[in-house]
Formats: sequence, structure tokens, C-alpha cells
Amino acid sequence: MSAVERTPLQEQRRGLAITAFTFTLWGLVPVYWHLLKAVPSQQIIAHRIIWSTVLVVAWLLISNGTGWWKQIAAQPRALPTLALSSMAIAFNWGLYIWAINAGHVIETSLGYFINPLVSVVLGVVVLKERLRGLQWLAVACAALGVTWLTVDAGTPPWIALGLAGSFGLYGLLRKMISVDPVAGLGIESLYLFLPAIGFALWSEAGHGGGFFGGWGWRNDLLLILGGAVTALPLIGFAYGVKRIPLSLVGILQYIAPSLGLLLGVFFFREPFDSAKAIGFAAIWVGLLLFVSDSVYRSRKIPR
Repeated sequence: MSAVERTPLQEQRRGLAITAFTFTLWGLVPVYWHLLKAVPSQQIIAHRIIWSTVLVVAWLLISNGTGWWKQIAAQPRALPTLALSSMAIAFNWGLYIWAINAGHVIETSLGYFINPLVSVVLGVVVLKERLRGLQWLAVACAALGVTWLTVDAGTPPWIALGLAGSFGLYGLLRKMISVDPVAGLGIESLYLFLPAIGFALWSEAGHGGGFFGGWGWRNDLLLILGGAVTALPLIGFAYGVKRIPLSLVGILQYIAPSLGLLLGVFFFREPFDSAKAIGFAAIWVGLLLFVSDSVYRSRKIPR
């Protein structure tokens, strides 16, 4: 049965399956980056940008020719805004990969647990959005959890806050313009491509490691496939999110940090004591309130 012949229910089921699978991949991806622990983080991020750019731009050219570029270039604010968002996502990727290979998997999961609530705060501060009472309570619970973790550790969870803040800023910038998600990623990738290839060539000249061959063929192959690990889930997400309700996407997105937390505790054997559990529990209560409010509103509005 072709895509044209599918019923709306079949399309929704397909979108649900692809979106859930995408978040599952994102949740398991720390294992992939950990396989590259012998490679410096800056080299991994350079390869991630290079090969994901090749895949995303190739996908766009095959599926839509140059139409995706023309549609974005026709919007006066799109190109400069995507330049800023490319820097935000590059910082997010770099911090994430470094944190994984430095033994901070649990804290990366914390970052993506609190990210939706950081996005809410940015919406209030920057876009002057108004929160409902339950949403304010959700933000307060998350702030209480972060404060507890800060007091327990003696320092704020900078990795989690950096990941949540950079991805929240990325989402804010993308919200300010109306572009196709994959096309926008293509433009962002092109902005990052030249600096990434420049760094790779500089490294090849003997300033921090070879572009290829410095870590063995296995790592070279993993570096190339890292482009697919980056690009394919994003393409799948863009496909699935158009076919299911946004409230359902909001619930499914917690698959990734939940798997990340489980990996951190049971696979990477990172410490997770009762004090951390209390902090996470406060944040989970906030997320539960936030999701409940979103689901309630999504059901009420159509009526």
C-alpha cells in the first residue's frame, strides 16, 4: 500500500512507531559514542557534523532538489537565525559527547529531563508566553530538584544545565522561524560543515590526531556511521511528528532520557544514591504535572 493509499489511522500508527523508535535510538546512543572513547571528543563532533551534513543534504537534494534552499532563503530572518541555531546545536552535541565519554551519562539524562521545562521558562522570558497554574508548579518542582542536586553535590549540575539550556535555546530559535525541520537541519549543517572540515584537515596535519587512520579502521568506520546515527533519527522524527498529536510527542520524548538514566546506572555503573534519587524524583513530579496539563489541554481544546 502506497503512502497515498494509507488511511489516517494507518498513518498515525506508522508515525507513532517511527517516533517511538527514534526516541529509543536517541536513548541508546550513549553506547555508540562510548565505543569511540579512544577518539578525542572534538574529533568525534567534527566527524559527526561532516558525515551528517553529507547525508542530510543528499536526502534533501534527492527528495526536493534545491526547493528546500529556495524556500528558506526567501525568508529574510531564516538564514541568520539558522546560523545562531547551528551554534547552539553544535555546542549541545559537543557537550553531550564529551559528557558521555567522561563518565557523566546520568547527568546528560538529567539535562534532557529538565529540557522541556527550560523551554517553558524561555517561552515566558523571551516570547512573553503566559503559564497556567499547573505549569508554574511543574517548573517549581523541577527548580526544587535541581537545587537539591546542587546542595547534595556542592556544585550545580553544569552539564545538565548546559545541555538543557543549549537545546532549549535551539528550540526557541527554531520556533521563531517557519522552516521544515530537516531542511533547517540541512542549512545548519552547511554552516557547520566548513569549520568542521577545516578542523579535521588541521588535525590531519599533525595538530591533535589524524582525520583517518589515527585510531584504527574500526573507529574510522564508527566515525563515518556517526553521521547516520545523527541524521537518520532526525529525519525519522520529522516524519513521525507530523503524523501524531504534539501531546503524544511530549510524552514519547521521555523515552530517551529514561533509557539514558538506566544505561548510566546499570551499563556504565555510575553512582546513583538516594540523594540523587530525591532530586530526580522532584523533577519527575514536575514533568508529570507538565505532561498532565498538556494532555488535558489537548483534549479540551477540540471540544
